[in-house]
Amino acid sequence: MNSQKTAFINYKGIRYPKGEMLNRSREFYQFLDKRRSVREFCDKKIPKEVINNIVMAASTAPSGAHKQPWTFCVVSDPALKQKIREAAEKEEYENYNGRMSEEWLEDLEPFGTDWQKPFLEIAPYLIIVFKKPYDLVNGQKHKNYYVNESVGIATGFLLTAIHNAGLVSLTHTPSPMNFLHDILDRPENERAFLVIPVGYPAMNATVPDLQRKTKEEVVVYYKEEKAEHGS
Repeated sequence: MNSQKTAFINYKGIRYPKGEMLNRSREFYQFLDKRRSVREFCDKKIPKEVINNIVMAASTAPSGAHKQPWTFCVVSDPALKQKIREAAEKEEYENYNGRMSEEWLEDLEPFGTDWQKPFLEIAPYLIIVFKKPYDLVNGQKHKNYYVNESVGIATGFLLTAIHNAGLVSLTHTPSPMNFLHDILDRPENERAFLVIPVGYPAMNATVPDLQRKTKEEVVVYYKEEKAEHGS
């Protein structure tokens, strides 16, 4: 059993006056409300340092027991992207032609998607997020905790960082994704979680005209009840 204790340091957070807090929260919401999933990319190059910063921002996410159970594989090599596209389209063809239920296909129909995924080659970068159910240290397995939750939060940070850099992305989930483990030659303790193309939108790119759920649909407040007069 590991009895080593972690050192603690004083927390130095950021605190704003109420007015500035309100403005910053409103502006950040309005900024994120402009984020959209995009399927039409151009191949314009992006500085590698931008991608590094985006990934490291994602890696600041909280995780169970601070295990940080993720690996971000960044692919820009055209030949490798082509292999990923070919393998993904093979699985997606099967999905659209038998694996998916009729209800699922009906729900996807408004988005105009199909088994063809050209963005996997066009986008200058693919970030493939892998989760790690356990770590390997000197050949020994060390369990990780709340892996899906931790990696999901990190992916949210990643998407936010991409949007913050003025780029667009898509959360792509070809299923099954075992081919990514083989193509990228990942170790046995990693499982593909998401494929995220990153880049600039294509000229005249379009997105569905959608509305997000309202505050009343997504937020439930439990307010403190005021005591009755005289109680």
